[in-house]
Amino acid sequence: MPKTSLRAQVAVIGGSGLYDMEGLTAIREVRPATPFGRPSDAIMVGILGERSVAFLARHGRGHRLSPTAINYRANIYALKALGVERIFSVSAVGSMKESIKPGDMVLPDQFIDLTRHRASTFFDQGVVAHVAFGDPVCRSLSSVLHHAAQQAGVPIHAGGTYLCIEGPQFSTKAESRLYRQWGVEVIGMTNMPEAKLAREAEICYATLALVTDYDCWHESEDAVSVEAILAIMHKNVAMAKQVLRLALERVPASRTCACATAMRQAIVTAPQAISGSLRRRLRLLLGGE
Repeated sequence: MPKTSLRAQVAVIGGSGLYDMEGLTAIREVRPATPFGRPSDAIMVGILGERSVAFLARHGRGHRLSPTAINYRANIYALKALGVERIFSVSAVGSMKESIKPGDMVLPDQFIDLTRHRASTFFDQGVVAHVAFGDPVCRSLSSVLHHAAQQAGVPIHAGGTYLCIEGPQFSTKAESRLYRQWGVEVIGMTNMPEAKLAREAEICYATLALVTDYDCWHESEDAVSVEAILAIMHKNVAMAKQVLRLALERVPASRTCACATAMRQAIVTAPQAISGSLRRRLRLLLGGE
């Protein structure tokens, strides 16, 4: 059996219902210190097949953290500190279209961010950076998930827009109907600012969205409830674990996508204006700046 390293190139961030990574062996718990505080939980680093994989429960084990309370910056920075270059993000979502049914999976390629109370950048104190985010999902990594889902035989929808709301409350019917007019595919509470921060950290990011309900717009369905969501979620999580195992086997050794160089030319602050303390604080993110 390969020896576990405290480094990992690939990470899985587990959402609601996914609090561990099935099949991970030789597990060691890591709690990297970050300039942004503590991650949601200890990061589990172990071996899956021949690959070192990191797993982080986004809400903490036992689901202790609401979407707003999650320290997204600490989570992404900690994974970056472990050498992570790719993140598979697993999230429970509601469907905004009749054709996307509870129990299906979606691979969003766009986001709309309606969150209001979350730090959405690493560069907010003395350093200004404007990273390109027109294509917020790594196409290469999302393609890996797509092929893995097809191999597993699970119902998968490639592409679509994920609308991220603040939560923790679900939408009103008026809000849900409005979002439907926008043409979004799914609604959730956790992928923003996670995807933005992953881009600033030059980490490839792709979402595996697990559909649990029709939000509250669907008149012929019961109003969304935690009980209904949990019932479908348990089925989804079992399928998601299978997809993730297959996807992790497919991840290529090297990266050719633009994610790896996303910060090139993004920092607009003059180098001489960045203090030594800031350079030390953001050393993993500033690179050669």
